[in-house]
Amino acid sequence: MKFSRTIKTESQIPTGSMGDIVFLLLVFFMATTIFKTEEGLTVTLPRAEAGLQVPRERVTHVWADSRGNITIDDRFLTMESVEAVLAQKMRENPALLVGCNLDSGLPYSFVDELLMQLRKANAINVSFTSLKESGT
Repeated sequence: MKFSRTIKTESQIPTGSMGDIVFLLLVFFMATTIFKTEEGLTVTLPRAEAGLQVPRERVTHVWADSRGNITIDDRFLTMESVEAVLAQKMRENPALLVGCNLDSGLPYSFVDELLMQLRKANAINVSFTSLKESGT
């Protein structure tokens, strides 16, 4: 005797609430995502009369505060390690612009030593960041 099945069932995944779930996940990730901003050091920049903006992808920032602390891309460095870090960055992007954000209270001997490290790393495209003077 042969038995046959009269009721056929299909297995399906219910997708009625899929849009609600996707929307809730999107809202959750938007609410909990933290975008890291470049903090650098607290630096009082010197004043300038004019300035030029360069695309962010072409610039690496060297920060130096009045106490002589140096950071490159949020990494604290010693004066001796500046050459190695910048040499690596210059190998990755030879057209890189080095933006120096130096505190106006730094002694010139410190700035000169930093420029020597930049020269040793073959970073010859250097820009000194300053604030635009108000009133001119």
